[in-house]
Amino acid sequence: MKYILFTAFLFLCTYNLHAQKDSLQIGDRYAEDQIYASISYSQLNDQPSVISKSSFSYSISTGFIKDFILNKSGSISFAAGVGYGYDFFNHELKVEEINGNTSFSSDNTISSNFYRSHNIEFPLEFRWRTSTANKYSFWRVYTGIKFLYNASNSFQYKDANNKQFKYNNVTAYNKLQYGLTISAGYDEFNMNVFYGLSPIFKNATINAESVNTKILKFGLIFYLL
Repeated sequence: MKYILFTAFLFLCTYNLHAQKDSLQIGDRYAEDQIYASISYSQLNDQPSVISKSSFSYSISTGFIKDFILNKSGSISFAAGVGYGYDFFNHELKVEEINGNTSFSSDNTISSNFYRSHNIEFPLEFRWRTSTANKYSFWRVYTGIKFLYNASNSFQYKDANNKQFKYNNVTAYNKLQYGLTISAGYDEFNMNVFYGLSPIFKNATINAESVNTKILKFGLIFYLL
């Protein structure tokens, strides 16, 4: 009985795949609803003058994006999605939260100065590609904007006595951020850039200088049908 059910299930799956291929004739409209995953080398951009660039840092993200066709051939579309992103930064800005107030300073005596964030992503893209309904490997250029809602953030470091300090969800953190995106490449492998337009902190200063730190990411993004 199990063998009969398995054989029937296999037949239905095979039939469904052939039916889908037969229904996709050249010139048909089609959509690329995709799961995406990316890994990026990240930097903190527009740092205050007393702070140098961040050390090795990275970001990862994954999510689902829905395709909306704009022309007959399907080569141009608009896409909207939702996903999850994680950022890890090894930086030099000292961040403290005292009595609900966030303070910023430069301190050369601290070490293991890390910043982590968990974000919900909302990408919007304008898409161009050379694909057709029967062509699965193709060139693509996707440009757009990505909105980030911060679910949680943490800042931690060790002082000169090796004592660890950690502050979660600091008050001055900008919960809603956004930036420009571009992805370009062939088939599943594509270069990806995120250029942050909004600072990660609100109304922040260090030595009377505004802290307008933004995020810059560049790496690889994979689109999986």
